Amino acid sequence: MPRARAFSVHGQDETPSRGRRVTASSFEAAALVFLEAHHPDADGDEISLLIEDCGSGERQCFRIDLATGETTPCD
Repeated sequence: MPRARAFSVHGQDETPSRGRRVTASSFEAAALVFLEAHHPDADGDEISLLIEDCGSGERQCFRIDLATGETTPCD
């Protein structure tokens, strides 16, 4: 089982300073933890989030289907 790491998560259209720190085992899990904890506003059926690993600085972007929780990489 992967160990938990710290991630900073914010909406794709928001500045990084609006990010929230979450602890999760993967980028995808961090996106879902963020959604569950912070319930950001979305204009449709999905939301795009930028996730940064606080340890390595690696960044990934995911679109999350708000009805199913399915994650896909941003285009």
